[in-house]
Amino acid sequence: MAGPDPYLADPQDLAVLLKLPADDVRLLAALRAATRRFRGQVRHPVSKVTEDQVFLDGTGRPVLRLPAAPVLAVHSVLVDGEELTGVKVRRQAGLLLHPSGCWPEWSEVAVTYDHGNDPVPEDVAEVVVDQARTIYRTDPAIQQVTTGTESVSFAATAAVGITEQWRAAVEAHRLNRGDDA
Repeated sequence: MAGPDPYLADPQDLAVLLKLPADDVRLLAALRAATRRFRGQVRHPVSKVTEDQVFLDGTGRPVLRLPAAPVLAVHSVLVDGEELTGVKVRRQAGLLLHPSGCWPEWSEVAVTYDHGNDPVPEDVAEVVVDQARTIYRTDPAIQQVTTGTESVSFAATAAVGITEQWRAAVEAHRLNRGDDA
């Protein structure tokens, strides 16, 4: 399996904004953190992954939801080790329709497929760069210094917030919304 790129945005785009070289260690760490944060919130890698194999449980229903989308290609579908052909795919939604009824309950469905975006959508790259820039500039700060009988406290930036643009991009690219309560 070829995994997703480590970054959802080009390090050079962040480097220009921060006036740093694109291989700066802290810059790359901030971009990696922003990428992990985005992927965690949308619940899939976003960028292209090839030959990914997932194991799902049969549901007793005609439709089976894959854990990542969009689906670029389905290479194989095995139900309890037996090849199943004629499976229909809803590419954008990441859904598989059983060709002759329902996915058998208590069965293991192994799917090998390619999924994701190549290139990464511009709105995703933009918010990841923006978040990485904020992460890079966040100073953990010294919270308190004590010398003898004197003590001084400083404010510390506890967390990096999100923008409306970030929220909109997450909402647009998030999968599996059915478990929201």
